[in-house]
Amino acid sequence: MNTGLAGQLLPVFQFSERHALDVQAAPGRILDAIEQTSDEDDPLVRLLLQVREAPARLALRLGLRNGLAERPRFGLHAFTPLGRADDREIAFGLIGRFWRSDFGLRPCTNGDDFRAFREPGTAKLLLHFRCEEGAHGARLHTETRVYWPDRRSRLLFTPYWLAIRPVSGLIRQRLLRDIRRRTLDA
Repeated sequence: MNTGLAGQLLPVFQFSERHALDVQAAPGRILDAIEQTSDEDDPLVRLLLQVREAPARLALRLGLRNGLAERPRFGLHAFTPLGRADDREIAFGLIGRFWRSDFGLRPCTNGDDFRAFREPGTAKLLLHFRCEEGAHGARLHTETRVYWPDRRSRLLFTPYWLAIRPVSGLIRQRLLRDIRRRTLDA
C-alpha cells in the first residue's frame, strides 16, 4: 500500500515491518495519544535502547568522539514529525546511518526535508501510523519503512536490519500496546 502519507513521504523503500492492534477509541484520540507517547514510559524499551547505544556511550567515556556526544539518549523524541492527515494517519522520520554505533543521524526538520534528502550512504526511516475506523473503535496499523539510496548503504544496513529487526518489532508491538493503554486512561 503506497497511498496516503506513507506513499507521499517514502514511496520507494527496501525494508518494511508492519504491526496492528485493535484500539477501542476514536481515531483522533489514538493519533493524539501517539503524539504524546514516549519510550521513557516503558522500562524494557528504555533498557533495549540503552543496550543499543552502549558501544558509542562507552567510546565517549574512553575519550573517543562520536555523534552521541551532543545528544540525549536515543528514543522517539529523535524522530521528526513529518505530517498528520486528519484523524487517519501520522508519520515520523529519521535520516541517518543507523548501522553506526552513534546512528549517524542527519538533520531533518519536516516532511519536505525528509522527501528531498538524497545523500549517498545515508538511509531514511519512516515510522507511520494509520487508523481504520471500526464498529468498536479502530484498527491501529504501524509500518516502519527504510530506504537506502545506493548499494553501499544497502550492504551496510542489511546486516544491521537482520540483527535489530526482532528488537525493533518488539518495540513497535509494545508501543502499540502503550498507545492503546493511553487511550483507555484518557
